[in-house]
Amino acid sequence: MKRWQTVVAYVIIPGIDGSDGQHWQTLWEQQWGTSAVRISPASWSAPDLDDWVDAVQAAYDDACRQDSRVVLVAHSLGCWAASTWLRKNPSSPMGGAFLVAPPDPQGPAFPRQAAATFLEVSAQPLPCPALVVGSTNDPYCAPEAAADFAARWEARWHLADAWGHINSASGLGPWPHGRELLDSLTQQ
Repeated sequence: MKRWQTVVAYVIIPGIDGSDGQHWQTLWEQQWGTSAVRISPASWSAPDLDDWVDAVQAAYDDACRQDSRVVLVAHSLGCWAASTWLRKNPSSPMGGAFLVAPPDPQGPAFPRQAAATFLEVSAQPLPCPALVVGSTNDPYCAPEAAADFAARWEARWHLADAWGHINSASGLGPWPHGRELLDSLTQQ
């Protein structure tokens, strides 16, 4: 069995339209420098699941070139792209999946037209350690639904305070608590 180096490479998987300059994912990516690779789907604004999964694959391939342990860091719709990619690649070496604020595809606020190819996704056991973080007042997913996704993904579950969709509008900045949660996953 290959022993992992202590170096971690991060694959950043934002939600629709990517993460803006004030989003914790972008701030973390800037801190990580070359240890972070952001996905680059062609369909940021009108997400196509296959395109996003292909983008995760490309970013994973880039991250693997660093001879590091790879961790997926996903937000919102990116959680579904990450979980779909993981399901299609169960034997890919992974250090973990950090899944923040997954939207409920069956929920009333889900962007059904813009993200129609994501409507049929389902949470199934993930082949690596995972942590799902949800908020008590996420407009895109009730805490009970997020906890259910975590259970079906066989992931640890963490319910955060009332931070909305845990995005730049939440005013979290570099989100130190999120980094602690991520570290708890990567140090397993």
